[in-house]
Amino acid sequence: MAKVSTNISMDAEVKKEAQALFSDFGLDLTTAINLFLRQSIREQRIPFEITRKVPNAETIEAINEVNAMKKNPTAYQGYSDADK
Repeated sequence: MAKVSTNISMDAEVKKEAQALFSDFGLDLTTAINLFLRQSIREQRIPFEITRKVPNAETIEAINEVNAMKKNPTAYQGYSDADK
């Protein structure tokens, strides 16, 4: 299989930390990236779950609104069906 060179940009600190981590596994950064790409192709997806632990501002606002509604339901208008 022919090799090609690819340039990627990343934060310098991310690169440094990743190189240290992969070095502990006996891998260089190129090998680790190739492992990721091959596993992605094999599984036809990103081979791990991507989540966001901290909700964004809009979600926090919605959570706060629901909590306020629960505390004082009479202060909010209710609807008998979804169309309203």
